[in-house]
Amino acid sequence: MSEHDMFKVHSRMPRKVRLGDITIRDGFQHEEEWIPTEAKIYYLQELAFAGVQRMEVTNLGNPRIMPQFKDAEEVLKGVHDDIFKNRLAKKGIRHEDIEWTCVTIREPAVDQAIRLKEKGYGPDRILMMVSTDEEHHFANSGTTLPDYWKEAERCIKKCKAAGIKMCGTVSTIWGSPISGPTRFEDALEFTKRWLSIGADDIEHADHDGSAPPNQVYRYFSMILDELPNTDLHIAHFHVTRGWGLANVLAALQAGIDIFEGTIGGMGGQPANFLGKVPVPGTGSYYYKDPNVVGLVTFEDMCVMLDEMGIDLCGIDIDRILEIGRMMEKTAGRRLRSESILNGRIPKKPREDFKRPGLPIAKQKLGEKPGQSIPEGWPEKAEAPLEVREKK
Repeated sequence: MSEHDMFKVHSRMPRKVRLGDITIRDGFQHEEEWIPTEAKIYYLQELAFAGVQRMEVTNLGNPRIMPQFKDAEEVLKGVHDDIFKNRLAKKGIRHEDIEWTCVTIREPAVDQAIRLKEKGYGPDRILMMVSTDEEHHFANSGTTLPDYWKEAERCIKKCKAAGIKMCGTVSTIWGSPISGPTRFEDALEFTKRWLSIGADDIEHADHDGSAPPNQVYRYFSMILDELPNTDLHIAHFHVTRGWGLANVLAALQAGIDIFEGTIGGMGGQPANFLGKVPVPGTGSYYYKDPNVVGLVTFEDMCVMLDEMGIDLCGIDIDRILEIGRMMEKTAGRRLRSESILNGRIPKKPREDFKRPGLPIAKQKLGEKPGQSIPEGWPEKAEAPLEVREKK
């Protein structure tokens, strides 16, 4: 008899996860219309009230390239506001328990993060990124890999002195939209390289949705064999081929317990238009239709994990679903969450859907309430021996 409990089959599979929401940064960077500063602050605060303790606030890079984030300093002020802190405290939430992250691909952005930290409203954590494919890396950062590693090492030293954590992202793990196939061995080496120069954790990113679930399981199994501390590893999946939640499950089975997503599955490559005006972004889109790319849908991930009996560390799923419904109004279109339409799986009978004729029909046929097989049939069914085994 085989084992039927997935948690026993996969011994590393966690029963508790930590979820980060990165809508306001990764989700909004792909939007071609301006998202008002007030909306960005509102959603970050609402996510905090819903129990989310890991959030990406903004991108501190050059606003000429990504003007969606020209309000970065105002948004950071908005999540460090005393009124907001007091509202959190009234709900029993400590502001200092929430980790606010900013993306800082290059050193000037890191320096800006440090300046804002000194002003009292900077990020707790920042993120730099390397791709195992140097062509992809150059497209994103404008520098070679050796030069970037030296820059990252300098930045980590500055961050340590300023009390800011550094997350090192590894991209193009499962393939590159520019150069094609890549090697897991390179991604593992880059992960170790980040840690060797002082990074606090690693975001393992499938930035273009190239990862099939079996390869997600294989990669994260390799990672945890070498680096078993799960505090170090964050799984980040983009969805261009519909594999997002399948990849979350595969990473869970491998033992990963930190995941990121966006409300409505928003996000993707930085927009090259904003308000009908062409902007640099990161150049031409890699996809035929930029409207059908994004990340794992945060709402659906919460619902799926909860239905699996996995502890979400205090996240209020109903409030997350309401945030998802509001986000569609902000975006001005239908997003990708199924759960905001269909809700959570019912846990009690839905009396309004019951057909009134069933008790009468059973009575007329002489059937007992709850009887499901005809009178006189054996209580246990037996499948014929000749059909049980595949020939």
